[in-house]
This record gives sequence, structure tokens and C-alpha cells, in this order.
Amino acid sequence: MTNGGPVEHGYPHLDTVRAAITALYKRLSYDTIHTFDTSVAPVDVAFCDTDDLYLGAQRVARELVHHFRLPDARMIVSFREMQHAANVELAAGPEYFIELNDRFRSHRRDIGAALAHEVMHVYLHRLDLSFPGTRDNEILTDTATTYLGAGWLLLDAYREDAASSQKLGYLTPEEFGYVLAKRSLVFGEDPSTWFTSAQAYTAYTKGMTRARHDEQQPPLTAAGWAGRRRYAKDRRHAQDHSVPAPPVGVPYAFTPEGHGHGPLRVSFPCPTCHQRIRVPVRGRVRARCGLCRTVLECDT
Repeated sequence: MTNGGPVEHGYPHLDTVRAAITALYKRLSYDTIHTFDTSVAPVDVAFCDTDDLYLGAQRVARELVHHFRLPDARMIVSFREMQHAANVELAAGPEYFIELNDRFRSHRRDIGAALAHEVMHVYLHRLDLSFPGTRDNEILTDTATTYLGAGWLLLDAYREDAASSQKLGYLTPEEFGYVLAKRSLVFGEDPSTWFTSAQAYTAYTKGMTRARHDEQQPPLTAAGWAGRRRYAKDRRHAQDHSVPAPPVGVPYAFTPEGHGHGPLRVSFPCPTCHQRIRVPVRGRVRARCGLCRTVLECDT
């Protein structure tokens, strides 16, 4: 939790975020991910100053448990002074103890955001899905929370002005916006009307621009002129060398078929789930990602 200090911006964790999206599709499957096509509704996690602190926190926790399909999990919420925004004790269940920072006693509208992250820890714990290291595992948790429909709360908790700042989670605001945009492109859901924070809306629009950029990389036919020209140059170089060196600074790579003497194939990340796809280099090709089922128009 950033409370008054500087807020990191940009995309420093983008590789881990993309790996987290791939891991979700691999662990949950296309069908399961598409059961989360509707996000948590603002009205279901609304929390006003007149609500009882503990009863309200328990109500919001129950809504998030319901959203993540954890019917046999019970969240016991308490408050205490602590450095981080929240903490959950991961045990066998069915009861899980969540501690929230005392700050949320007076910042109640952000309780849903803190709880969403902690309930996702429980969800991933039950899936036995984790990344090595605390940092990467927290990035996985933020990404999963957002991609599965509750992370807009985390982005909406971001507020920053000349005198103060607040941000929850390990992702930067723009990275939250990126994952939220990825979700929006898959499910056709527009979360922008839910934001109460103007800075959150700005971060979402920046994230959408970055997410759209993923769909405009060669060999996809939506790639721009400069990308297509670079791709053609790299392809010629690969065709002239039996063991082509990987191009630098681009997402695609060329490899020869067989033992280095067959026709070329090109691999590139799926713009939806980032699983790498490998197709023949032979002009116009329609590829279908086996993981997220996205159909891709390519010009190889």
C-alpha cells in the first residue's frame, strides 16, 4: 500500500503480468475463465460511512467469496495497525482470517479493493497456483483479481494529487489498466463508468492503448507499416541463414522446420493469453490459439 509516498508508474512488471494471464488460462481453462464474464457490481461492494464497520466488511467479503465461487469459504475480517494494506492467513479452511489495515476504518470505500486481493489469495491457494517469490506471487494475485472481475476495485483505489497519494496492490496503475483492458477486450465489458477516481480512468485508458498495441504486432495483419517492414527484413535474414539469430526487440522469432534445413516457422505470443503460437512462414495464415481459442489473422 502506498500511503502518501511516490507512486510507481509505467510497466515494470509487464512480463510477469503476461505470464500470470497465461498461467490463469492454463490452470483454469477457457471455459472456467469465461464463467467470470461479469465483474463485481459496484452496488454489491458499496460501503458508506454510516455502515457498521465489521458487519459491512463481512458483507463485502461474502460478495467477493460468491463472485469467486468459493461457497464453502468463510472470511473473518478484523482490523489492526500494520504496514501493508491487508493480510490473510492461508490455512486448510473453511474459515480464513483477513486482517485489514486500521487505515480502512476511515477509508471505507476502499475496503472492497483490499478484500478482493485477499480473497483471491484464498482462491489461488485452493487452486495450488502460485509463482516463486513474494513479488511475483503478489503480481499474479493482482493480475488474477483483475482478470477475473474484481480488480477494477484495486485500480479505483488509486488516487494521487500534489499533496497526497494512495495506491493498493503491487501493479502500477497503468498495469492494472492494462489487465483490465485485456479483460474488457475479451468480454466486451466497459468498466470505465464504475471509476470514482479520475486518475484510475486515466490509467485504464493508458492500459487500453498498451493492450491494443499487443494486437498490432507482426505477423498479425493488424500490424502497422513500420512493424511490417521490420518483420519483412527479419524474415529475409532468417531465410538467408540456416540457423537464424533471433531478432532483437520484437516479440516474434523464426525457427527452421526439422533439423535446420526445412521451411521457416514463426512463433509469437497470442495477444489475448500470451501463449506462444507457432505457424508456417507462407503468407496469409489463419491461426487459432489452442489455449484461449482466439482466431488470429496473420501475414507471415
